[in-house]
Amino acid sequence: MKVRWLVAVLLSVFAVAAAQAQQGQAPAGEAALGSVRLTRSVMADGKPLKAGTYQVRLTAQPASPQVAGQTMERWVEFLQGGKVAGREVVSIVPQAELKDLMPGPDSLPRAGSGGSRVEMLKGNEYVRVWINRGGVHYLIHMPPA
Repeated sequence: MKVRWLVAVLLSVFAVAAAQAQQGQAPAGEAALGSVRLTRSVMADGKPLKAGTYQVRLTAQPASPQVAGQTMERWVEFLQGGKVAGREVVSIVPQAELKDLMPGPDSLPRAGSGGSRVEMLKGNEYVRVWINRGGVHYLIHMPPA
């Protein structure tokens, strides 16, 4: 009986996560977003984060204070060797709202579906990590260290 209940709960959780991904919504809880390679050291949450390859994990913790009508923001963690090396706020943008955030030609460099992109912006003032998962775009901006 307990096993059936556990299986039913797990199936429900997976069904909700799959439905959110199909609708282009960010997961409600924690989620692995993938791996990124930072080619230079950056400041993440006011602390240095060395150049290297990191697993990026979306947390359930919202950034605060939240601003009504603005892009949803939460915290992401940069993991190396299974340990949190740094964290930063991520802006979460559904595919349908991306055109409002970045107007202009369709040739703008963007992270492809299921991919990521790390690039220097604005006269070497910011590093942008752009992750695209399930029609949801995760944008992280950090100054160089």
